[in-house]
Amino acid sequence: MKIKFIIIAILLFSGLHFAQAQENNLNTNKDSLNHVFNQYYKLNLKVFQQNSTLEDIDNIFELFTDDFTYVHPNYGGVYTREDLYNGYKRNQANGGYDGSVVDIKIENVIYGLNAITVSKRFITKEDVKTVEGEMQMALFEFKNGKIFMIKEYW
Repeated sequence: MKIKFIIIAILLFSGLHFAQAQENNLNTNKDSLNHVFNQYYKLNLKVFQQNSTLEDIDNIFELFTDDFTYVHPNYGGVYTREDLYNGYKRNQANGGYDGSVVDIKIENVIYGLNAITVSKRFITKEDVKTVEGEMQMALFEFKNGKIFMIKEYW
């Protein structure tokens, strides 16, 4: 009888320990994804400024996997990592990053398994006032701690 009690106690303790380890793993994963996600928007905001450099763009692309894909059906569909990089460089060279975007306001974030869905607004400077843009939605998928895909739904 004592042996059955000891075995049950060990199994219960092991189960609780396993559940706690799983919860810690999920929290660590969420924190890790959240860090990369926040860096992405922080670095983009820096690139959107008039004095941004090619190094600023390169810093964004350090967050992406080598097989990264950007999907934006409203702006032409699917872009490879190289396509998107060239687009950033072209916009920068053409003066497209002029400092008019002054912030990116995150309205809501939903965490999933190696994914984050976000609703956000671009805050822009128009004349002497700031204006909140339309609500936009995006899905971020992650692989090995880096952004694997971004899909925009606006």
